[in-house]
Amino acid sequence: MRVDYAGGGVSAPPRVLVVAGSDSGGGAGIQADIKTLSALGVYAMTAVTAITVQNTQGVTAVHAIPPELVAAQMRACLEDIGADAIKLGMLHSAALIEAVGQVLAAYPDIPVIADPVMVAKGGAALLQSEAVGALAHHILPRSHLITPNTEEAAVLLGSAIADESDLEQAAVQLLARFNTSVLLKGGHLEGNGVLNLLLQPGKDAEQFVSPRLDTRHTHGTGCTLASAIAAGVAASLTLPEAVERGCRFVHAGIANAPGFGQGHGPIDHLSTRFRLESAG
Repeated sequence: MRVDYAGGGVSAPPRVLVVAGSDSGGGAGIQADIKTLSALGVYAMTAVTAITVQNTQGVTAVHAIPPELVAAQMRACLEDIGADAIKLGMLHSAALIEAVGQVLAAYPDIPVIADPVMVAKGGAALLQSEAVGALAHHILPRSHLITPNTEEAAVLLGSAIADESDLEQAAVQLLARFNTSVLLKGGHLEGNGVLNLLLQPGKDAEQFVSPRLDTRHTHGTGCTLASAIAAGVAASLTLPEAVERGCRFVHAGIANAPGFGQGHGPIDHLSTRFRLESAG
């Protein structure tokens, strides 16, 4: 809810707490989350789960933050500033997932947008294999929306998603298993368009299609999309409205990527704000 503050008639921005890892290259993780939320007029708070050594060519080291310290960061923000939505990214280990789940249980009314980050763009594992079960038990059923890509969905379901015809079936299975809304992202599939499929309990599936851009500069798109959706949810948009705006934000960011790095380069986050405003 937006409220007046300081008696000045100025509307305070929505608040989003991001629980995710740090990307030293600035294209994904906490850095992409803060840029996205700021571009969309949201106040961003963070609980850092891991420090990664990475650039556009890949991740070379991960230093996990102790679970109790991550939980303390979350509580410090929630007990003082509060949040209108929580966005989850890289959680890394079962112990961390359990600690985050305990904090979420104390704040059941705050919608959670969970991006089940498992593998970096360059192929490095960001979620320990033994932590998948913890994620499925402690986090995904508590979420307002989960945003897996097809590879992450395949891990959660134990079966591959080969093409767009498999997307809706997989989304139905995910919704049934976790009893929550699902945005299944089809960016890893072949095709001229990128199909993202939203399925909410008791509603028909909704498709969001963006033209596919021929570029290697797509680092951080999953983090960015989940944060953009969290921004919309925090501002009281409906899920379809938040997803539509988020997809538009990411597409504009890819189209206007700065071209940095020799590998999977970052997208543009900040100037996208003005293109979105001009597009209505």
